[in-house]
Amino acid sequence: MSKVLLKGNETIAEAAMRAGCKLFFGYPITPSTEIVEYLAKHLPKGGGTVLQAECEVAAINMCFGAAAAGARVMTASSSPGISLKQEGISYLAANELPVVIVNINRTGPGLGGLGPAQSDYFQSTKGGGHGDYRLIVLAPSKAQELYDLTMEAFDLADKYRNPVLLLADGFLGQMMEPVQLKERKEENLPPKDWKTDGCKGRAKRKIASYFLVNELAEEGCRRWQAKYDQIKEAEQRWESFYADDAEYLLVGYGTCGRIAKSVVLNARKQGIKLGLIRPITLWPFPVKAFTSHFDGIKGIVTVELNAGQMIEDVKLAVNCRVPVHLYSRQGGMLPHEREILKYVGQVFNLPVRGEA
Repeated sequence: MSKVLLKGNETIAEAAMRAGCKLFFGYPITPSTEIVEYLAKHLPKGGGTVLQAECEVAAINMCFGAAAAGARVMTASSSPGISLKQEGISYLAANELPVVIVNINRTGPGLGGLGPAQSDYFQSTKGGGHGDYRLIVLAPSKAQELYDLTMEAFDLADKYRNPVLLLADGFLGQMMEPVQLKERKEENLPPKDWKTDGCKGRAKRKIASYFLVNELAEEGCRRWQAKYDQIKEAEQRWESFYADDAEYLLVGYGTCGRIAKSVVLNARKQGIKLGLIRPITLWPFPVKAFTSHFDGIKGIVTVELNAGQMIEDVKLAVNCRVPVHLYSRQGGMLPHEREILKYVGQVFNLPVRGEA
């Protein structure tokens, strides 16, 4: 099977088309703009539609209407644009509508910068809008995963009737790597018999998330939480790298996960039993990845491109049984392998050679 050289954002767009996405609504914002540009050029050839909305708020509400009608639909933006979409995302979750949302994370807060960052972790995993809701959040770390996880995002959205967020950053969105364009495998997904069909009179439900009776509101909330519990049990995903015999663990996702692999290999050359847990689902967070390491692990370092956000979920996952430390860079700066390994040596009092 041949490979093609694509920019990360183009890879996401190509995967969306091959996943059966027929509608895209968005508003250009760097560093995600190539997604809408690529789709605008290629999606209409297959009978799809790309519409540049007047703003991000309009775009997410267009996605709402398309998803309610049963279409596979996607939107993409970067951090400030995702913030503007939050009310609409909350409405999507409440009405159980499947939409794929792509965030090519900027630095932040505010307008931020265009360098790689992971400062939207809380917004993505804790529910950035109002109310008790969750998004399934996927975190690719290389071009092939940008492709594979985009395709999977559409299936997960349909399976659970829930918005799915693909969270990447400016490094992943702009880099170029060879990608294997795999043939699509049809999933056994349930029929969309819940979709609205308007004035035809056959609609099996109405679109509404406003309750005037508290008892009905609680019933709806409990139904959503039951679904989220099901997702937490079934969809935790991660990669273990030299973790089976590790005495110390790095935890990093996305771009940090790529860098952390080299740190682990360099540590192993020095006789340090370092391993890596790379979360692929940020929500549900892969708590199961840590349960087998409670007894053998002496310490953990999370590597993050923010002020320390994922570290909170790691601490919850290990239930305070293991010390957890943070190594972070911000503002678009990527850490070097040597500085991470040096920090591991400092916090755990390990002998680390300067040129790892």
